[in-house]
Amino acid sequence: MPTTSKAKLLPELFQLLQPHLKTLDGFLFAQIDSFEAEIRDHVEYCIDTSGKRIRPSLIFFSGWQGEGVVDEKLVKLAAVIETIHLATLVHDDIMDEADIRRNRPTVAKKHDNTTAVLLGDALFSHAVYLATQFPTTEVSEKVAIAMRNVCTGEILQTMQRGNPDIDLRTYNRVIDLKTAELFSIACLLGARLGGRDSDYVEAAGTFGRHLGIAYQIYDDLTDLIGSENKIGKTLGTDIATGKATLPLILLRDRLPDGDAQRLRDALSGEAEADIPHWLFKLDELGIFEEVRQAILREIISARESIEPFLNDEAAKLLHTISELLWNQVEALQSDQAAT
Repeated sequence: MPTTSKAKLLPELFQLLQPHLKTLDGFLFAQIDSFEAEIRDHVEYCIDTSGKRIRPSLIFFSGWQGEGVVDEKLVKLAAVIETIHLATLVHDDIMDEADIRRNRPTVAKKHDNTTAVLLGDALFSHAVYLATQFPTTEVSEKVAIAMRNVCTGEILQTMQRGNPDIDLRTYNRVIDLKTAELFSIACLLGARLGGRDSDYVEAAGTFGRHLGIAYQIYDDLTDLIGSENKIGKTLGTDIATGKATLPLILLRDRLPDGDAQRLRDALSGEAEADIPHWLFKLDELGIFEEVRQAILREIISARESIEPFLNDEAAKLLHTISELLWNQVEALQSDQAAT
């Protein structure tokens, strides 16, 4: 995996996207007035500017029109996808019983679960409304299917919550639906609205799917070894809420019978989770490195899908996004080694 200076890569990308993200933020905040007056403050609380804006970045880069050129179609699409993502975060925090998101109380913590559920629904509804504003029905069709798949992935994950014997096939199915789907649609529709040919559009969608899988595995890893201050959300919720992610599945299958049963009991809620003990075991048995390699395989697959199009600046920028994710994985490993 070729790398660029970590200190240089992120600022360069951010600088390229500044006009686009600034325009997107303005568009998103302008949407607040579309909601009924009684919930506008709640919506504004969700539409903050501290998020990573990964999916909008993929849209802008997939349909890249040149430095400083902000395409209004891509901005509106980015608003659709980001609003869907924000709605899923509101709902995720309820299911994960998380108190912190982006270094501040979650909507559920600030208000209550009922308000958070309905607020997420309102955001979903507005995303559909924005999708209908495009002259082509392809956007609203693919967005609607993506939303359905994301919700299906969340339902499957909920059905498996507390199941200590979930297999890798089911785990992969869940993350493909709940995370990779939106990454894929972001890249595919970004390329489509950016005027690219059908071969590139399909390749961009494939890139997004593999990158989305890699990102979700990375996100699952940060729940175990991330820094709460750096990540900006409650950590350690996966074991506590019975969500068996890739690191925990691999650990379960590597442990001797006695320890494996203890982990099963923790995931099923039959015993309190001794998180420091399991972190030690993850490190001792080399699970972190195995997960790291799983992320790397997906990133390589993502990059290979767009390699035939690297004469296009858009594909080069997507390549760089994948490199940035890998740098984050390496940084996470460095942080873990230092503790």
